[in-house]
Amino acid sequence: MSMADLFEQTATLDARYVMPTYARKPVMFVRGEGMRLYDDTGNTYLDFVAGIGAVNLGHSHPAVSVAVAGQIAKLTHVSNLFYVEHRDELARDLVELFGQPAKVFFANSGAEAVEGAIKLARRWGHARRGRGCFRIVTAERSFHGRTLAALAATGQPSKQEAFQPLPEGFSHVPLNDVAALDAAVTPETCAVMLEPIQGEGGVYPCDTEYLRAVRELCDEREVLLILDEVQTGFYRTGPAFAHQAYGVVPDVMCLAKALANGMPIGAIVGRGDVGDTFQPGEHGSTFGGGPLVCAAGRACVRALADERLGENALAMGAYLRSRLGEVAASTAAVTEVRGSGLMNAVQLAAPNAQQTSAALLAAGLVVNAIGDSILRILPPLVCGMPEIDTLVSALYETFASITPGGA
Repeated sequence: MSMADLFEQTATLDARYVMPTYARKPVMFVRGEGMRLYDDTGNTYLDFVAGIGAVNLGHSHPAVSVAVAGQIAKLTHVSNLFYVEHRDELARDLVELFGQPAKVFFANSGAEAVEGAIKLARRWGHARRGRGCFRIVTAERSFHGRTLAALAATGQPSKQEAFQPLPEGFSHVPLNDVAALDAAVTPETCAVMLEPIQGEGGVYPCDTEYLRAVRELCDEREVLLILDEVQTGFYRTGPAFAHQAYGVVPDVMCLAKALANGMPIGAIVGRGDVGDTFQPGEHGSTFGGGPLVCAAGRACVRALADERLGENALAMGAYLRSRLGEVAASTAAVTEVRGSGLMNAVQLAAPNAQQTSAALLAAGLVVNAIGDSILRILPPLVCGMPEIDTLVSALYETFASITPGGA
């Protein structure tokens, strides 16, 4: 079978048998190494999406590959009814990175981690103020997942409408507005849940003063602060977790994505006595915390630290924003550049993000379009200056080709 026939067969099977929840790009990736992806015809691409921020170590990192191969040859799954290798060691690794006494629950994804955090907060609130304490305040434009409760927590009505009625108990306030949050927290509130930097919403950071004020407000009102670090975690913005740069410690932290460099795993970290809230039988997961994904997680966490990729994320993120700033200064196509570390967004003047992303893909660069006018740039943390320079050159060429007059 020729490569063209293979792609055609794959696309045909996908259209016939897979639910159409994604508008797939016309590319079939078959191999990856570091920042590079290779399609079925041998074309090479620079990856500035990293599996939507999941492959922080870069593709096919040998430490993770060796850990997965070794574990899958020994034991894949026996359930959480028994002790297994790697689960408790990985929990210890996460608590040490967190830097606070805490306990961990392992799930399979970010949405599951958020769902578990919602249950944890409600269970905690019920124990303190009764069943009337169940509400959670989140931010407008936030994104916390696509399961029903996580979707209800998400502050994007366009993603919610088709699935009404959603679970009750969630309210949304503008980000970086302390007064609005203060008014929304009532005796029924058990938690405030925020992303330190909104990812799917367009890469909008919390102000430092705001997040610190939120921590103080939660302490004063005796409600939990949940930070959704699914996208910001594991050195994406420099420190192990984004909140550490703010000088703010959450009561609950949600993790997933880069925890095992693309293997399906999520985690809830509960600080202090919050970590003891769940009792046997109150929460669980068939596959969560299995030996295979936890072996991958341990190898990933160790390699991220050993290779000092947080430092690289800070340095290359600053260089990336500097180069993107040059683009913004020289063309009217870009109105704003924002982000932290290697989590960045380019705000476009015209609603042509999808067209721009498609043109970049044709030129061999994988960049994510968010909605109509935002390009999200989330490369693996091994990203270097040459890759950034290639991206910037491609952006100049792309804007010149799709924007009248190149402006």
